[in-house]
Amino acid sequence: MNARNGADARDRHLLVVDDDDRIRDLLREFLARAGFRVSVAADAAAARRLLLALEFDLLVFDVMMPGEDGFSLTHWVRNHAPARLTPVLMLTARDAASDRIEGLTLGADDYLAKPFEPQELLLRIEAILRRTAARPAGSKMLSLGRCSFDVDRGELLQGETPIRLTEAEAQLLRRLAANANLPVDRLDLARETADVSGRAVDVQVTRLRRKIEADPKAPRYLQTVRGVGYMLAPD
Repeated sequence: MNARNGADARDRHLLVVDDDDRIRDLLREFLARAGFRVSVAADAAAARRLLLALEFDLLVFDVMMPGEDGFSLTHWVRNHAPARLTPVLMLTARDAASDRIEGLTLGADDYLAKPFEPQELLLRIEAILRRTAARPAGSKMLSLGRCSFDVDRGELLQGETPIRLTEAEAQLLRRLAANANLPVDRLDLARETADVSGRAVDVQVTRLRRKIEADPKAPRYLQTVRGVGYMLAPD
């Protein structure tokens, strides 16, 4: 369940999953003081039970947990859980680019390395919830064949049906939409991500093509410009 338009923090329900009792309790207390409803789980099994029983506006998953890790739990959420459209923010003690890319590939919306300042976590949560909240009509729409992209809202639609975008995917589409029919340098796009090598951008482009293109292997709308980067070519 996405955050609702006009809802304040008290109406928004977060799930925090972390096997570290101290971190879990600190986050529950901090986020509750910020006004959120907060449920917690110590492992993936407990999180699954909560996800099957309750609705959440955002999920915070630790990556390194005994047994099933946060990557596997995110994969389950995106493919099986009733909460498959719910934003996911991943926490991890590992800050390697490959881990960030894996999280993005699985559909995480954001990735925060431990140790972190609780205030930064709060700001990232608020940023994700703002993007996923419903906004007034009147946004600029780009036609992408069977899909359309609402530039202001950062929403991708197939007909009237929303197609879920991660925060990173929405930002990438916005950047390309702002330069529609013009190539955008791949490394310029990468400077706005956690991985300046450009690999994260390539992952996001691949995921977006699966959502937009009739044939992702022969893209019509999200094109590769050889030697430069990528270009969005709307109808």
